[in-house]
Amino acid sequence: METVTYEIRGNIVNNAMRCFWVEKTESGEINTSVTEKPISILDDAKSGSKTDSPHVRVRVNLSSLNYKDALAATGHPGIVRRFPHIPGIDSVGHVVASEDAAFAIGDEVIVTGNDLGVGHLGAWAEMIDVPSQWVLPLPKTLSPLEAMTLGTAGFTAAQSVQALISHGVTSDSGSVIVTGATGGVASISLEILNKLGYKTIAVTGKKEQHQSLLDRGVDEVLTRSDFVDKSNRPLLSGKYAGAIDTVGGSMLETVLKSISYRGCVTACGMAGGAELHTTVHPFILRGITLCGIDSAMCPMPKRKEIWEKLSGEWKLDGIESLTTKVPLEQTPAWVERILAGGVTGRVVVEL
Repeated sequence: METVTYEIRGNIVNNAMRCFWVEKTESGEINTSVTEKPISILDDAKSGSKTDSPHVRVRVNLSSLNYKDALAATGHPGIVRRFPHIPGIDSVGHVVASEDAAFAIGDEVIVTGNDLGVGHLGAWAEMIDVPSQWVLPLPKTLSPLEAMTLGTAGFTAAQSVQALISHGVTSDSGSVIVTGATGGVASISLEILNKLGYKTIAVTGKKEQHQSLLDRGVDEVLTRSDFVDKSNRPLLSGKYAGAIDTVGGSMLETVLKSISYRGCVTACGMAGGAELHTTVHPFILRGITLCGIDSAMCPMPKRKEIWEKLSGEWKLDGIESLTTKVPLEQTPAWVERILAGGVTGRVVVEL
């Protein structure tokens, strides 16, 4: 592969970069730190890449905090594939080196999902080096902050809404229920649904957030403990035309029982549990659809389509109001907060 000379823009000095570093000791202990590492670690990772795609090096300006990032930051074996590791599945920044003619130095770009922050050194660092097939130009109608307020959460939310529409759930079909309503995916899902004229019902375990949800345009708010069914009945009243579940576990089980005829449920999260105990009754008696939403490995044509919607007809005005901005040095505390369920909206990491 041709050697590329690149220009570095930003505050990177002495060929070192700040990053969130995750290590595993021989005894299996996970150690983390916000530290400086030589930029050459990106070359080492690149040499071990499984793809022959030309690479693009990006100076990361903003990243975000997702639940998946928090798991990676704690060395979760189901997320992190090799150590040492840098979390961060979302990034926006500018190109500082490119082996692909489609990207020039200085271009503003988005990189989300794929293997970033999982098997590949991630975006909680001032620099990333990734296959060019992972890179998208930053839409001209989105600011970097808007792009990272959306990030994987917004991308997942938009896919979820698109799935409901594709399965015939329109704003005239009835209400759509969204679980985990104060989380990133759910917050943006509610914003998109409200923009498109849907009647929305939010489920949350945070009673103190009820009024905030109503102020943002949600039609009704349900408390998690009141919503989750404990009767073990195979079906409940079919109240909802569709649902976006971000929680999993007993929450998803209750949602499936509560969807009306020919309705659709999307599933994208497991904070409430990975197991699903249900029956075939909602599927064979009501003809409902359970649609899984995957963002990491979404094909590029679909990825472009979704980002076009998020930056076009589904663009959300004032979305930055959902955002808390934190410096990289504060991410350890925010990792603990999101794992404890103490985060609402979106957290954007400044680098």
